[in-house]
Amino acid sequence: METCDLFFMREAISLALKGGAKVAPNPMVGCVIVYANKVVARGYHHVYGSAHAEVNAVNELDKTYPPKDCTVYVTLEPCSHFGKTPPCANLLVERGFAKVVIGCLDPNPLVAGKGMALLKTAGIAVKHGVLESECRQLNKRFFTYHEKKRPYIFLKWAQTADGFISRWPLPNSKSENWISSQMAQQHVHAMRAMEAAILVGKNTVLADNPQLNVRLVEGKNPVRLVIDARLEIPETLAIYNSTAPTVIYNALKEEERGAITFKKLDFNKMLLPQLVNDLWQRQLNSVIIEGGTHVLNQFIEQNLWDEAIVFVNSDLNFGSGIKAPRFLPLSNKFTNGQEKQHFFNTY
Repeated sequence: METCDLFFMREAISLALKGGAKVAPNPMVGCVIVYANKVVARGYHHVYGSAHAEVNAVNELDKTYPPKDCTVYVTLEPCSHFGKTPPCANLLVERGFAKVVIGCLDPNPLVAGKGMALLKTAGIAVKHGVLESECRQLNKRFFTYHEKKRPYIFLKWAQTADGFISRWPLPNSKSENWISSQMAQQHVHAMRAMEAAILVGKNTVLADNPQLNVRLVEGKNPVRLVIDARLEIPETLAIYNSTAPTVIYNALKEEERGAITFKKLDFNKMLLPQLVNDLWQRQLNSVIIEGGTHVLNQFIEQNLWDEAIVFVNSDLNFGSGIKAPRFLPLSNKFTNGQEKQHFFNTY
């Protein structure tokens, strides 16, 4: 593989990252146009529903650089269908570009090789698979959503050095139950701002009355998801406020009420496959599982997860309480003072 291809694709990847969560459920895509071994135009997908990366790069290209002498580098196969915007593959054909270098093919059945075929049929030289693994990792949520027909699943919890996630009985003051540092909490809120949804069980809501929104950083609130089979959570708790769309998975009713959706599932059957399929149907391409232990253990036992992020306070011991999820032996990944963040990835 030519060194210049790697160099220009890395620049396209760095551009794609600027889109962040704003482009979801679409993928992050970056594009550079090269003339005489020099980048002469750049573009990336800014926000869902807006112009794609290729369009933004083409619009930036100065007329002094003829497309027939230019190479387009794009992290994901150009689309070939009409969606919220016209097909990018058609645009590249119409402008008469000489060559297109693609990071990875698009798993979306509406594209899935059709964009590349359209370019080749028009006589454009096409190369694909340049930094393919990096380009797939860039859009791990998008690929999981299309290839596995479910969202990308993060497990997240904090635990003490002796393996507890909470004191029990619960102390009168929430501060007595805090495990994570302020820095770790900011990291969690940054995660929430990046992901489509966040899930907890009934017991976590009853014990903590969490808001499950983004407060410590700037960003959008994820869709809140709660498992409450018998609808035992009082509607006075924060999960029922209107700060974010909320889905209550239950066994009793289907109902839409403002920001709240009651979704009925069959609790006599395997619950998680029903739940993740519903998330797929809602086009939620990622979800953070925040607790409690029972819910997290279900995902672990059914091997239904992609990443796990565990915060361990090595200076804090509860002695007794609610045990942390059953998981692999923890090995240090990141260290910040007394707090260690452990990271596992199956993608």
